[in-house]
Amino acid sequence: MKILYVASEAAPFCKTGGLADVAGSLPPALAANGDDVAVILPLYDMVGQQWREQMTFRGNIYVDLAWRHEYCGLFSLEYQGVTWYFVDNERYFCRGQLYGEGDDGERFAFFSRAVVALLPMLDWMPDVINCNDWQSALVPIYLKDEATRWEEIRGIGTVLTIHNIEYQGIFGDYTVCDLFGLDYGWFADGTLEMGGCVNLLKGAMMCVDHVNTVSPTYAQQLHNSFYAHGMENIVDLCDGKMSGVLNGLDVVSFDPSVDGAIAANYTADDVSGKAVCKAELQRLVGLKEDPDVPVIAMVSRLVSHKGVDLVCEVLDGIMDTGAQLVVLGKGDYVYEEFFKHAEQRYGGQMSAQIAYSDKLSRQIYSGADLFLMPSKSEPCGLSQMIAMRYGAVPIVRQTGGLADTVRSCQLGQEDGNGYVFANYNAYDMLYTINQAVALYRYNSEDFRKVQQRGMTDDFSWGASARSYRDIYASIVGE
Repeated sequence: MKILYVASEAAPFCKTGGLADVAGSLPPALAANGDDVAVILPLYDMVGQQWREQMTFRGNIYVDLAWRHEYCGLFSLEYQGVTWYFVDNERYFCRGQLYGEGDDGERFAFFSRAVVALLPMLDWMPDVINCNDWQSALVPIYLKDEATRWEEIRGIGTVLTIHNIEYQGIFGDYTVCDLFGLDYGWFADGTLEMGGCVNLLKGAMMCVDHVNTVSPTYAQQLHNSFYAHGMENIVDLCDGKMSGVLNGLDVVSFDPSVDGAIAANYTADDVSGKAVCKAELQRLVGLKEDPDVPVIAMVSRLVSHKGVDLVCEVLDGIMDTGAQLVVLGKGDYVYEEFFKHAEQRYGGQMSAQIAYSDKLSRQIYSGADLFLMPSKSEPCGLSQMIAMRYGAVPIVRQTGGLADTVRSCQLGQEDGNGYVFANYNAYDMLYTINQAVALYRYNSEDFRKVQQRGMTDDFSWGASARSYRDIYASIVGE
């Protein structure tokens, strides 16, 4: 099967979040099963020189977007069994950042229009195109629009993967013609219209052959207004063509037995190196060096839907457990300042690292005993999987992908690999933290069992890639 994956970011070329991890890992996993797989991305200025030196210039065209007539170059390189295509337009993509520009709607409309226009320049015509989030949501719409005049693309199957439904691509109705270059009928007939505005995510959901989210639980939760951000009725309409596939983890990159970023390597069978990592972490972030004190870690964006408000509400109670806490991340100013002041109040017991750092995050995963992730919503989440892989027992709220990956050990379940609480309540979270700290302090044998289950769970992309392949096969009749 010939599969084209369309994304606005992909590791290791350009990354801001979890989409890049998925787009960087899923296509190679599909290619490993024997399919022809390609990925197409914008050529941002952050794509490093080491990658540019490997690229081949494939040619250029001009893309029409409403009244605009824009240059569009195409480059490619081969990596991990996948062909990676890069759409070049310096005006749109050399901005110093991927998102957050005032003309993001125009930028990603150009990218989506370019994906369709460039199909004849690729090595093959795809059987399936898998788009991701609102930034590529116009691709299936442009495909349907062009298919009335272009017979060769009429049989292409389309999939939309929703990584976070909160981000929908909402614009005024004038953009249909003036910005996106579509007939106003796409809005008037309700395909793009929602609440009087253009909603690109809705339009893609209505047009594609299949919609999937990044975990089974999240797919079910999107029928609930609490999680759906106003899209629950559209989710209900799409229920017959909607599913959830749990994201995998790059287990080659995240492997404590070989990770060069951590102080000592270790395995599930021999975790002695983790004690070295813990001592190094305590020294590195200014915690009191004590092997017997449990270290709780958070590696997260400091925003409310990550449950940071719960941590702020009961921080004194967390400190009363005697555990140490290290927080790594950036986000809302009020949370950044809260943790900075907390570090001053609890010197040697609490550390606030207000930064993004891949190396430090790995040092934290390897040195922590417990990992706190109390999200209000979590489409999938990778941090809890990474934490378990590095032997940090997770404490999570039972939502989205957290519910699909962390099995409660509180009631003595034989397969428990972490701690779970259900209600979005700070004191329920604190009670669960106390349980985890107590197990660490007073029952090291059972704590080790829980830790080992997490370290040996299979979070690789193999099973997820097979599920995606089944979706593709179902929509093209293979």
